[in-house]
Amino acid sequence: MSFAFSTPRVLVGRGAAREVGAAAVASGRQVCLVTGRTPRRAARVRDVLEAAGATVTVWPTNGEPSLDDITRGVTAARDAACDVIVAVGGGSVLDAGKAIAALATNDGALLDYLEVIGAGRPLERPALPVVAVPTTAGTGSEVTRNAVLASREHGVKVSLRSTHMLPRVAIVDPELTMDVSREVTATTGLDALTQLIEAFVSVRATPMTDALAVAGIPRAAAALPRVWRNGHDLDAREDMAIASLWSGMALANAGLGAVHGFAGPIGGLFEAPHGAICAALLPPVMAANIAALRRAGNDAALARFDRVAQLVTGSRDAVAGDGVAWVEQLCHDLGIPGLAQFGITPRDIARIVPHARRASSMKGNPIELGDDELSSILAAAM
Repeated sequence: MSFAFSTPRVLVGRGAAREVGAAAVASGRQVCLVTGRTPRRAARVRDVLEAAGATVTVWPTNGEPSLDDITRGVTAARDAACDVIVAVGGGSVLDAGKAIAALATNDGALLDYLEVIGAGRPLERPALPVVAVPTTAGTGSEVTRNAVLASREHGVKVSLRSTHMLPRVAIVDPELTMDVSREVTATTGLDALTQLIEAFVSVRATPMTDALAVAGIPRAAAALPRVWRNGHDLDAREDMAIASLWSGMALANAGLGAVHGFAGPIGGLFEAPHGAICAALLPPVMAANIAALRRAGNDAALARFDRVAQLVTGSRDAVAGDGVAWVEQLCHDLGIPGLAQFGITPRDIARIVPHARRASSMKGNPIELGDDELSSILAAAM
């Protein structure tokens, strides 16, 4: 067996955001601070950067980043002669920061480098150094080497992907997640749980990613209901921040599966939060994979779903179906809506399935699912 494992330098802990100044100025003094649509939420980080001697240019994103957003961000970073990117926010903000850092140092248009809808050219030059500071516990984007971008013109979300895009430093401070709403806590937390499960059952799983998933799945399963009930439970916030971090490390090295194979096309076609899409899809995707693996007689892959069930339920006797039932109940308890809530109807299934089948995440799914199975998953997630 041989495998590689990549991750940035990681700083974890309550108050770790105090280290952002030193981490940034180690790479440069002209900082492009990428934030969400409300930059004042990153005021604490900006103060730390300026106290460390950095000159800060703020560039706010507006929701999930589009191709035009990234192009404008690249222009802003170049105009300010920025030599380091600090991204502070949820997964969309971190993805925007990584994409801006990549395009700021590489010639050509964004479409030259995008997979699926673009030319898919590799980045020729290293990106600007990125310090990634998540304020939600969900995507693990602070330790991944891709950025998910929306193209409304093409009706899809696609990835800009390169080894050059791995952040230089990830700073995970659970205190920064304390003000996250109950709804966002639920959907981002379920995204983290999904990523841990999909990485564990992926055909590209390794002993390193298995270790992260086996540690992260029960941590997320226990902490998510607690933090949803009480957003000021700092111990639970800390557990979710760590589980999210591990989910990012796991997916960056083992890939994902059908849940995320669907999430890109759906997110490109409909105004739906990524975490909510993943949460709605996770139970039916798990059920479909288990059924397909049983038909194929793939006992080794089925054993992994048994293990998932044991990890989420805490029962050594749990089997694969128990895991599906547990996840379904969790989604119900956390008020996760079906996909119909976002305007998706049965008539949309036929156009979503072909896009999902071509998605890069599908390559990690434990078994190839046919169009009928993919259609049934969507119908069940409505």
